[in-house]
Amino acid sequence: MRSFTAVVNPTAGGSGSAPAAAATLIPLARLLRDAGAQVTVEYSRGLDDARELAGEAAGRGDVVLGVGGDGMVGAVGGALAGTGGVFGVVPVGRGNDFARQLGLPSDPAVLARLLLEADPRPVDAIRANDTVVLGSVYAGVDAAAGHNANRSRLLRGSAAYYFGALRAVAGWRPAAYRVTVDGEVHERRGFTVVVANSGFYGVGRHIAPDARVDDGLLDVVIIQHVPKPMFFAVMRELADGSHVRRPQVEVMRGREVRIEADRDLVYGADGEVHGTLPVTARVMPGSLNVLRP
Repeated sequence: MRSFTAVVNPTAGGSGSAPAAAATLIPLARLLRDAGAQVTVEYSRGLDDARELAGEAAGRGDVVLGVGGDGMVGAVGGALAGTGGVFGVVPVGRGNDFARQLGLPSDPAVLARLLLEADPRPVDAIRANDTVVLGSVYAGVDAAAGHNANRSRLLRGSAAYYFGALRAVAGWRPAAYRVTVDGEVHERRGFTVVVANSGFYGVGRHIAPDARVDDGLLDVVIIQHVPKPMFFAVMRELADGSHVRRPQVEVMRGREVRIEADRDLVYGADGEVHGTLPVTARVMPGSLNVLRP
């Protein structure tokens, strides 16, 4: 029988919403314990603390559960990548995009059965400069939108991202990007560059519809310069991935991608702002063992 350590973001879902984590974790932990599993719960003080707790739990041989949104899941999973540890995702955040890509259930009873019975399966991760993340790395208007959404105290979930994006687009001026994919340089002017392991980001937006977490490749999506009214049409098309049919949207694949720009731009990863360009993203093939369908 497996032993679990749940590393929890106590504010998953947004400011003041700690019950979002408890509402899922409490019945899930009860089901796991009723089945004979040992469950330890650790409340994280931040992403760095979550990484440390995850490493300690994996060292004990526990299955490590990331309980939260994409930021917490990326931090915990990133700490386990390349260690041989086993990772489980308990999606209780605003976005849950990595869980969406994996096809994970949200119902505690179904999720408990998966965590108890599923075999670990390898998936890829991304090393972005010195940090390991799981979903995607992005630099442009979307990173600015995510920054706005994370600072919002009045809005949650998709509404926070939507209005954060409106603010970001309203003040955006096109950036000149230099994108190097496996040594080949591409110079483009536009709104954003996304390097995707998982196809989803920004609360269900299907930015890279052909991305796979176990193919050893990163999908690179560049949204080039278009008039702002057309960009809003592109945003709407992210819901089903149809934006990739537009000539202003370019998709490439590679194992190592470097993003540079003509000005200081922040880049984000897994729903968190991580730093300022340049950033180099390298795929880590099959480096993380995940319990998934």
